[in-house]
Amino acid sequence: MGAGAPPPVESGARNRMAFLTVLVVLALVVFAGKLVLVQGLKGPSIAAHAQQGRLSSVALLGGRGEITDADGTALAASVERYDISVNQKLVEKFRSTRTPAVPDGAAGVAARLAPLLDMNVAELGGSLVGDRQFVYIKKGVLPEVAREVLKLGLPGINVDQVSERVYPNGSLAGNVLGFVNSNGTGLDGLELSLNKRLTGKAGEEIYERGLKGQAIPGGYSQEKPARQGDSAMLTIKSDIQYRTYAALTAQVAATGADSGSAIVIDTKTGDIYAIADSRTVDPNHPGDWKGGSLSSAISDVFEPGSTGKVITMSAILDNHVATPTSQFQVPYIYSPDGKEKFHDSHEHGVENLTLAGILAESSNTGTVMVGQNLPVQTRYDYLAKFGFGTKTGIEMPGESVGILHPVDDWQRRDKFAVLFGQSVSVTAIQAAQVFATIANGGVRVQPHIIKGWTSPDGVFTPVAAPTTTRVVSPETAKTVLTMMESVVDDGTGASAAIPGYRVAGKTGTAQAWASDGTQGITASFIGVAPADDPRIVVAVILHNPRSSIFGGTVAAPVFSDVAGYTLGQLGVAPSGSTATLFPTSW
Repeated sequence: MGAGAPPPVESGARNRMAFLTVLVVLALVVFAGKLVLVQGLKGPSIAAHAQQGRLSSVALLGGRGEITDADGTALAASVERYDISVNQKLVEKFRSTRTPAVPDGAAGVAARLAPLLDMNVAELGGSLVGDRQFVYIKKGVLPEVAREVLKLGLPGINVDQVSERVYPNGSLAGNVLGFVNSNGTGLDGLELSLNKRLTGKAGEEIYERGLKGQAIPGGYSQEKPARQGDSAMLTIKSDIQYRTYAALTAQVAATGADSGSAIVIDTKTGDIYAIADSRTVDPNHPGDWKGGSLSSAISDVFEPGSTGKVITMSAILDNHVATPTSQFQVPYIYSPDGKEKFHDSHEHGVENLTLAGILAESSNTGTVMVGQNLPVQTRYDYLAKFGFGTKTGIEMPGESVGILHPVDDWQRRDKFAVLFGQSVSVTAIQAAQVFATIANGGVRVQPHIIKGWTSPDGVFTPVAAPTTTRVVSPETAKTVLTMMESVVDDGTGASAAIPGYRVAGKTGTAQAWASDGTQGITASFIGVAPADDPRIVVAVILHNPRSSIFGGTVAAPVFSDVAGYTLGQLGVAPSGSTATLFPTSW
């Protein structure tokens, strides 16, 4: 080996150094490339993915609209409440860091949470243990309690806002309002029929959360606002509704009746001020309802009985068959065809009655005697024109059309029985509509219970004017109204009188048949006040009263009470004139 040649060991060291240098450089290149890839090329997507993992979504409730009475008093409202639930798998992560110290895990969570929720610690602790990801702890918690629960920041404990439906006046108009289910969806009454418009539209809030689920200040946040449902204003007047229900239920109890209904309608507008059923429901406790139709006033059908004679008298006058003073000799029993026989409620000899007297005394035989001169098709046509056999169109669910068979289906007796309110069945609201039509000069106005709607921004929009239909001439309507005054002044409806006001009306008693074949009685009185300038119609229907079967005895006093109170509430002045009535006998 020459003197100038480097030692072999030094050459090997240089080679190793070069190799290491290359490795380091390659590593740096790889790391630099990875850094460029992560921070430069894929940085935004990676950051977005990471942020996505930190995002939480919270549903924002669209509150259900209110239902108010005609004066704006809430009958149904939604209040803010919270449901507390637990993810049992996360509870064990709890570690006590506060004074006084509590155990870790489920026992410590229960110790912190139980006092706020007014629950037993041991029972609460038991519901926190397990492997279920969702278990309700307590529902319907007040907002102030929910805020305290949130402050604890307990792992696995969730606080979710819900909306609870409340009815501040209990059972007042419960038969009209109906109720909702646990999800706030209408199940019956107006809550059902108006559900779509009352229901709000949910929104959503998305925010970036921290380790304990708290919102990161300045972090990502986006909100899609919820929209509250519209609020419905009814024509119902709470004071009148209460008085009507109280008077009705008191009389049901006093007479031993199975049930009853009462309706108060504005004759000019069709506004329903009250619609009461003796069997109602407190919407706050819908589980107490035993099922069936919520409002028998619009769903249960019965033969109208003598209140139906108002239609027959209207047809007689409208077709010039007779006048109010036409004279008739009316027997106790009468056969129009030599086969079918009809009789009055009380045995009597031959009576000399005018047409007005036949109505005042509620004579079945007299009504058939005169009404048989109407063509059979005409009898049907007037029943239909007054609204029998069709729904009134009231906004409540479950309304019945009643029963009005076509003329071709009428049996031999039916064509005469319809003249005095038999062989046809109606609802209470259909029966009331007949008298409202007479009181409104012969024009039928569609009864309605919705006054208008208020949007979430507070703008009130009244509903469109109800449809109207002329049924009889103004002269006929005025004459029938005067004839009905004789029913109260000198006939079967004397108990319907209201001091200071002229009253027109008609009593009714009809047979009723239950589904099991048993026979009962429907007693009624429907009247108009004041008769000289009609403002209201009040219909009172009692099913199977035991103290008396006559509407003038059991139903007319309720009319007097309710109508008198309503006139006072509406500020209607007493009648300014006395009635000039038609003679009832000759």
